[in-house]
Amino acid sequence: MTELDSTMVTVVGAGLAGCEVALCLAGRGTRVRLLEQKPRARTPAQSSDGLAELVCSNSLRGAALTNAVGLLKEEMRRLGSFTIRAADRCRVPAGGALAVDREQFSSTLTRWVREHPNIELVCEVVEELPEARPLVIATGPLTSDGLARALADRLGQQAIAYYDAIAPIVAADSIDWSRVFRGSRWDKGDTEGDRSAYVNCPLDAPQYAAFVEALLAAEKVAPRSFEQVRYFEGCLPIEVMAERGEQTLSFGPMKPVGLVDPRTGRRPHAVVQLRQEDAAATAYNLVGFQTRLTRPAQATIFRQIPGLERAEFLRWGAVHRNTFIDAPRHLDASLQLRCDPGVYLAGQITGVEGYVESAASGWLCAHFLATSMRGGKPNPPPRTTAHGGLLRHLAREERPFQPSNINFSLLAPWEGSRLKKRARYQAMADRALEDLQRWLNADRSIGRGETAPPTS
Repeated sequence: MTELDSTMVTVVGAGLAGCEVALCLAGRGTRVRLLEQKPRARTPAQSSDGLAELVCSNSLRGAALTNAVGLLKEEMRRLGSFTIRAADRCRVPAGGALAVDREQFSSTLTRWVREHPNIELVCEVVEELPEARPLVIATGPLTSDGLARALADRLGQQAIAYYDAIAPIVAADSIDWSRVFRGSRWDKGDTEGDRSAYVNCPLDAPQYAAFVEALLAAEKVAPRSFEQVRYFEGCLPIEVMAERGEQTLSFGPMKPVGLVDPRTGRRPHAVVQLRQEDAAATAYNLVGFQTRLTRPAQATIFRQIPGLERAEFLRWGAVHRNTFIDAPRHLDASLQLRCDPGVYLAGQITGVEGYVESAASGWLCAHFLATSMRGGKPNPPPRTTAHGGLLRHLAREERPFQPSNINFSLLAPWEGSRLKKRARYQAMADRALEDLQRWLNADRSIGRGETAPPTS
């Protein structure tokens, strides 16, 4: 086995998980060599040279503690997560969600990485597993073909792949503002800006029926001959949802519940929601409209949506491959490969799904690795916490293993008095934060003082 370097960690990939790992370790005094292929190379889904690029939505999803991902984000705040620090600084209105100006978010984390004296950022396309140990693979869902093959060879099996999709973005000045209205479902949000964060394009029943019919008849980008497309259920292309039934979209991303068109005083039959992309409000994302339609089909069909008749598309919808391993089979309790001690994995390649979950797994990886480098044993967060729930997911012996977002079913069950769902989730969140604080108090080396980002 390759000898471990007790003073240097090599991290491959500078997405959310890789940046979180690098900054956490560097903040604890460890030297980090961070390998990132940008700007020398990009994947088809990437459009900038910045680190921690948000290639899909600009939303980090729900903020309320009664939402499991909201609890996960609050735990990350208390653990000193750099991802959440950056997100809070770059927040844009999004109702009850935490959404960011994606360019500001990326530039903030890029600056923190570049300015940290303990991090050496190296532009390098990695096609083989580096020999350096400890090694963290945080290449995310878009791992290069070469590295994916090398990892599969090391694991003794083929890598698992599924397909993820990206929603289009339109220019704000191309929206017909006379045909849309602002508002979040049930007026969610802490401020007036949050409550009016979404732009709603209302459709009546005939418009909705015509839209679904056009989706079903539209030309799609055909998979290549060697591709076996298997979508993640939490991010289905809109045309795939339409194929499941005429009203599927009206109960999914186009559901009108909690919305009243102020011009009619009535709830629309369906809506397409647009979410602000940047702090200057120059661009809007079509929420839930990830797609594999061809670009001409997108232009034709999406311009049937009221208010988007003259839409200028700043980014087209697309589909890309995601890669992840069979975590229960190949990862130990510290996110280390069973077959190759000293090699750790972080982010979506482990089988967690979503921006927040990927960054949280990066923090966990850094925590376990730092503990190991001090000669300690893995010290996981309690199972009652959202972080503990992520680890529980990665250890579940389900077949077949599939990626998952955080959800309350992954946490230790609620054993208190019988409560309705919302009250039970709030009670589980309160319990999680209390148990997390006790865990922090028991091991002061975890404290956020050691992981504070640069002040700039």
